[in-house]
Amino acid sequence: MDNRGLSPPEPLVRILAALDALPGGGRIVAQMDRQPLFLYPELEERGCTYTCAPVEEGHYELRIEKP
Repeated sequence: MDNRGLSPPEPLVRILAALDALPGGGRIVAQMDRQPLFLYPELEERGCTYTCAPVEEGHYELRIEKP
């Protein structure tokens, strides 16, 4: 899922919608312009595990696994 170039909160909204549609045990990989700091508490509340690592300057890859 490419969320680069989108203004907040659009990346968060798109990721949460995709997460709602994802079956248990599924995974989302999202390309981001920045770390989605406001998304992390929501992911933790839903029991998801995640990592977010820089790929290059101004580009992060977020990986989310749904329980």
